[in-house]
Amino acid sequence: MSGPPISHRSWTSGHPALCFQTCPVCGHAWYFQRPFCPACGDLAPESKVASGHGRLYALTTVERAPGESWQSMAPYNIVLVDADEGFRVMGHGAMGLRIGDRVTVGFITHENQMLPFFEASSLPAKKETT
Repeated sequence: MSGPPISHRSWTSGHPALCFQTCPVCGHAWYFQRPFCPACGDLAPESKVASGHGRLYALTTVERAPGESWQSMAPYNIVLVDADEGFRVMGHGAMGLRIGDRVTVGFITHENQMLPFFEASSLPAKKETT
């Protein structure tokens, strides 16, 4: 199965951007890049750069780092964020965040790897369309 090439560079390739895809057929939005829509199977997803804004869905605080390289960061938050564009993404988050907070993504570097890092945002919630 093939599809269009992924046209946007994201944090996974060292560029400070959060990218996602949408389906032109069913409108579904998702984070992990793939050559087809996971909702309807369409083979022509569109790649886009996210605004970087969303709402905190869940978080967990890691007190005990899983390895030596992470011990200097502990304690740290791992968060799930519902992006304004409709997809959910995992990243690191500032201490003091609460579920439901508006957040904005930035990027940190750990061991030469860029990582998404969410902080509290002063932006208002995205307006719902009906």
